Amino acid sequence: MHSEPVLTSTAPTHRCGDPVHQMRPVTPPVLLPVDIPPGVEWVTLPNGIRTLAYTHPHTHSTTQPEPVHAPEPIPRWARTTALLAPTVGGGIAAAGFGISYAAPGVLAMAEALWAAVALIAAGALAPLLLRAGRSHGHRAGPVQHITQNISASGMFGRATGTFNNR
Repeated sequence: MHSEPVLTSTAPTHRCGDPVHQMRPVTPPVLLPVDIPPGVEWVTLPNGIRTLAYTHPHTHSTTQPEPVHAPEPIPRWARTTALLAPTVGGGIAAAGFGISYAAPGVLAMAEALWAAVALIAAGALAPLLLRAGRSHGHRAGPVQHITQNISASGMFGRATGTFNNR
């Protein structure tokens, strides 16, 4: 397909001792209407050149075009889920990152918590065990109360005190 006008050479016929160069006129190929594929036609461009070009097919049929289906709106739950997914994923990633840094401290706190549980259990069970130990043996005498009074005068004064055994 040729789309440019035929040009003849106006160049000099001799170039510094080279053989003579002459341009022969180029003739466009002859195209028969059966050689042109469907959808291609001869058109004239604004500058006057005739060329082959693809054109829009002309619809001369009486059939109605297919109705254009409007896209269905996205459900609200799908939009909400799509917007929350990166947020939830980022929160989980941040939590995992924080737990990885906090793991040694969490382990130490777990050990301290077990020690606290053992201390509380020992404190709760100790009086029960002491009472059970006394009841098996001989009965003890009356409980004695010892009081102590200490007094001192001045910041660097000597302290004196008394014991009262009842």
